[in-house]
Amino acid sequence: MSDLALNRRAYFDYEILETHEAGIELRGFEAKAIKTGRINLAGAFAVIKNGEAWLLNATIPPYQPKNAPPDYDPTRSRRLLLHKSEIKEFIGKSAQKGLTIVPLKVYTKHNRIKVLIGLARHKKSKDKRETIKKRETQREIEREAKKEF
Repeated sequence: MSDLALNRRAYFDYEILETHEAGIELRGFEAKAIKTGRINLAGAFAVIKNGEAWLLNATIPPYQPKNAPPDYDPTRSRRLLLHKSEIKEFIGKSAQKGLTIVPLKVYTKHNRIKVLIGLARHKKSKDKRETIKKRETQREIEREAKKEF
């Protein structure tokens, strides 16, 4: 599996409770663009409408802009391919207050493009500060360990 895009902001802004793998319905030139790494997941989220999961606000620019259809919208809604049982599970859990479905990363698996989506709760600013402190102390520890060698 090779990672094509990672939503680092989601890991910082949200506490990930559980994850699921989903396929994504794409056009041909969108698949080519994603395989070259041209996808932006910042600000993207998923919703359940009429028993289907949809990915919103994920930006996929066209593979070749001059050959793209004139009515192409890079931020259009794209259907996520999940089993009905997974969708029902998401419906039940996302109905809880404060839970959101966010895409975490896009990768290839057996030559298919997959999206790792997670059920997440938004972090408080206090928790974000703690995350930053942990990261900085870890960097200092690694920096000191490098100096010793």
